[in-house]
Amino acid sequence: MSDRETWTTRLGFILAAVGSAVGLGNLWQFPFKTGANGGAAFVVFYLIAVLFIGFPAMLAEFVLGRRTNVNAVDAFGELGHRGWRLVGGIGILTGFWILSYYNVVGGWVLRYILGSATGAYFGDPGGYFGAVSAGPEAVLAQALFLALVVGIVALGIEDGIEKATTVMVPSIVVLMIALAAWVVTLPGAGAGYAFFLSPDLGTMVDNAGSIIPFAVGQAFFTLSLGMAIMITYSSYVGEDDNLVFDGGIIVVMNTLVGVLAGLVVFPILLTIDYQITATTGGPGALFVATASGFSSVPFGRLFGVVFFGVVLIAALSSAISLLEVSVAWANDNFGVSRPVLATGIGVGLFVLGLPSAWDTAWLTWFDNFAYQLFLPLSALLVVVFVGWVLGEEAVAELRQGTGGLGWFGPVWLWALRLVVVAGILATLGLGVETMFLGEDPAVVQPF
Repeated sequence: MSDRETWTTRLGFILAAVGSAVGLGNLWQFPFKTGANGGAAFVVFYLIAVLFIGFPAMLAEFVLGRRTNVNAVDAFGELGHRGWRLVGGIGILTGFWILSYYNVVGGWVLRYILGSATGAYFGDPGGYFGAVSAGPEAVLAQALFLALVVGIVALGIEDGIEKATTVMVPSIVVLMIALAAWVVTLPGAGAGYAFFLSPDLGTMVDNAGSIIPFAVGQAFFTLSLGMAIMITYSSYVGEDDNLVFDGGIIVVMNTLVGVLAGLVVFPILLTIDYQITATTGGPGALFVATASGFSSVPFGRLFGVVFFGVVLIAALSSAISLLEVSVAWANDNFGVSRPVLATGIGVGLFVLGLPSAWDTAWLTWFDNFAYQLFLPLSALLVVVFVGWVLGEEAVAELRQGTGGLGWFGPVWLWALRLVVVAGILATLGLGVETMFLGEDPAVVQPF
């Protein structure tokens, strides 16, 4: 096993974890998950899911990583439960699967920065997306985005990931605040804020059964749970770090960017009277809708460049964390240099991502498997292991660096065992129904 790097500062770990969480899940999926599931009603359920399910589950992954200081697969063996190594493998494969099509979306972002600067999509936003989202151009853009990700990860934890995210994360927050201040001036701002921030109690009660599982799934996706990322990142953390405090900061920052995304996107969409429903979602929804908005407002080119620039930074910060999961496992087990590992794994990602780059129907198929099945299954197994197998040992690890947690440790443990497990099971059940049991099962849609 090669010598492992560590974060040079506690802030470096926090910003890297925030960068992982603040990605396309917030800026690409969150606005349209919100729009398709009741607007502000979805936001309320999402915030509850983040606090009572996502946060405890994140701490579970932190405990595994710091307790063992190894990658997500070997962590279970280090704790004396080699049979559970499969759980870490599922997490790593989930991250690899997601990154394969994530790179494709990253390529779209690159094209939209250029399209905003030139105004190329102003005449026909839908046609522009169709031209750049699939085929040879999408393959080339995918390769370019992936090369950026590989280059950062190849530099290592200190010189690559930590330095990059130290610049990226503050940039995301500052630019999103600036964009949110700009959209206040748009004529649709008031209606956009009402849709996003004014929950209707009747909608919440009538649709709770369908909204809650999607809110839980979104919470896991945006917090980078179930992908072995937080296990990997926390494996580089020292024993004196307060995992509860650090996790709280990560959750708050992630939620802040998600809310800022809604405060930016919905006023833009309401300005052009864009109707958001379950059928107007999909992988291209954010790009077509916001492009339509930027083509219709003053200084649209400038703000289009800034907006998609923010999306690019967020996409890169998440993509490097997804690649690091696989690289960390290989780096711990094989005597191969990090640049070679990052490049080799990058080639594999490029090949797996080719169907998604060639046809957006395949990208949706890959995303459905990740969102509906792989993420909740991986997260469920980790939570069961930490809650029921490690038990009090997990509480003891969580107490390291906190000066003692008092009542919090036992409450957290039972929340894992009962509340979090129940929430993930509901999400997984909905995912199985969507993929295999519906009238038009998602598993056969691209074929």
